[in-house]
Amino acid sequence: MTIDPAKPVHARALERLAHERVAWLTTVTPEGQPQTMPIWFLWLGETPDGGEILVYGDRRARRNHNLEANDRVSFALRTDEHGADVVVIEGRATMDPGYPQLFDNPAYLTKYGDSIERSLGGPHKMAETYDVPIRIRPTRVVAY
Repeated sequence: MTIDPAKPVHARALERLAHERVAWLTTVTPEGQPQTMPIWFLWLGETPDGGEILVYGDRRARRNHNLEANDRVSFALRTDEHGADVVVIEGRATMDPGYPQLFDNPAYLTKYGDSIERSLGGPHKMAETYDVPIRIRPTRVVAY
């Protein structure tokens, strides 16, 4: 699934994916209950497979159990105050323990480094808990 920068709404979605700091990730419990939580994320850009979103998840999160049972997710950016500027991405998520940890990810540290230092005690301290790299491959994009 490719987000097409030639389409104005997709170009806007790509801009927001590059700069927004918080998104909402929905996973589904094995019993079928959707669970939505705010997350920090990094748009990894277009790849031969269409692009990826990276999340460093909390190893204690229920989301990990959810993803083991069902890899389908929904990822959403906030709308503007009028409910416009919608970006929702459906995709498949993979927990990837072989992916570099957040303290070895310069792009992630550029985006969140100040917040990590101020709120979480630095990247190595944060990685003691947020050590589950989750890669999301988009399968559908809704943007308007």
